[in-house]
Amino acid sequence: MTLTWAGFRRARRRSRQAWVLLTAAALSLLAGLGWFFTAGQFAAVEGPADGPREAPVLAAGWMNAIPSVRTVPPGPAAALLDTLAVKGRAAKDTYDRSAFGQAWLDADRNGCDTRNDILRRDLSDTAFTAGSRCLVAAGWFREPYTGRLIPFRRGAGSSKDVQVDHVVALGDAWQKGAQQLTAGQREHLANDPLNLIAADGPANQDKGASDAATWLPANKAFRCHYVARQISVKAAYRLWVTPAEKEAMRRILSTCPGQQTIVAAAQ
Repeated sequence: MTLTWAGFRRARRRSRQAWVLLTAAALSLLAGLGWFFTAGQFAAVEGPADGPREAPVLAAGWMNAIPSVRTVPPGPAAALLDTLAVKGRAAKDTYDRSAFGQAWLDADRNGCDTRNDILRRDLSDTAFTAGSRCLVAAGWFREPYTGRLIPFRRGAGSSKDVQVDHVVALGDAWQKGAQQLTAGQREHLANDPLNLIAADGPANQDKGASDAATWLPANKAFRCHYVARQISVKAAYRLWVTPAEKEAMRRILSTCPGQQTIVAAAQ
């Protein structure tokens, strides 16, 4: 078969088009791989930036509720906020952590200390140290304050990366009513799962003893639960709020009018 000049030109044009398509496909593949190995793999691991919107209180079967001063009533968190006393801060210079008892007691008498109870409750794929059913050695969780996926590894240099935060900081509680509690009630406040959440170490350090008027989680999706949990803890232990704190709480709850109080029900 003899190839005419016109046929030769058509064949060469089709060949060039094929090479253009192949080159474009190759460039797209390289761009995709470049994105994945720079940012994409981290986006795939970390997932949505807003993270979790709520956190558990109890885990059925092995955690027990801690008796508080009074029971938190179910219902709108904003309504419960309106029942809290509003006052200024009491003196801070008398605060001492020892007023809340020894850190991380086995307050619910399940055989494990409070810190490890909270790690076990909040982490996924938890592993325990050899020969122990309490000491959490490793796990991971979607951290509520930042929304990031964070691993936990027990160790001298790594345990501090995941801390257990008092949602109502003990220093804040001391200035807003805890001085009037009994020693036993303060011990319960410090170990109550309602008032405890596993958190990113740097975020927890940044929070310090702040209340809602001066610190809120960077993860905005968690703020409604966080504020409702603070209100619930303060109601449970008859603590008060400052005017600025109440205003900050009210402002957050205005974005989620259906937000309920947080009660210590097994989840």
